[in-house]
Amino acid sequence: MAMLPETEELEIAPTLQKALELASARHKHLCPRQVLGARAAIAGAKALNLDVPRADKRLLVIVETDGCFVDGVEAVAGVSVGRRTLRVEDYGKMAATFVDVKTEQALRVAPQLDVREKSHRYAPEQARRYFAMLHGYQRMPDEELLTIQPVRLAQPVAAIVSRAAARAKCGMCGEEIINEREVETNGRALCRACAGGGYLVVHP
Repeated sequence: MAMLPETEELEIAPTLQKALELASARHKHLCPRQVLGARAAIAGAKALNLDVPRADKRLLVIVETDGCFVDGVEAVAGVSVGRRTLRVEDYGKMAATFVDVKTEQALRVAPQLDVREKSHRYAPEQARRYFAMLHGYQRMPDEELLTIQPVRLAQPVAAIVSRAAARAKCGMCGEEIINEREVETNGRALCRACAGGGYLVVHP
């Protein structure tokens, strides 16, 4: 079994410490998934050579789940759904793609598959698995904790973000559609729900 680094080498970076304080304040506690989200955001931004948290909209983050992982990402990156710099594509995976909007360079960051097992090596003082993950994830080096993979977005950033002023009217329900999310069907602009791709069914 690999030996742990000396205690002084396990100090949490100030950026991570501050991010964890912000993330845990939303839940009144800190959990391993918040740590993973924060670590992923620090690594993703660093790989793109972007400072975080961002005050502008140069960084776009697409997360593949909701919940605590996203709180960690938000706390580090300064992105949000309201500012349209954070998007959720819910695949049920703790992963996020970090996109430099200016260059369209994109990197997908995810925990390595065996991080739960490896966490015990970095928090041997923790008998319970939960706390071993909580503390181990803060101490593990990026190369053991995360995978960082260059990716290409299926759509250009401009199509993903769209134009805030874009508006259309659904040809079936009549509701307004913003951000160019309409679907052209038989020559008509329909909202995704009326086009058959919605998440709900309206009772008659």
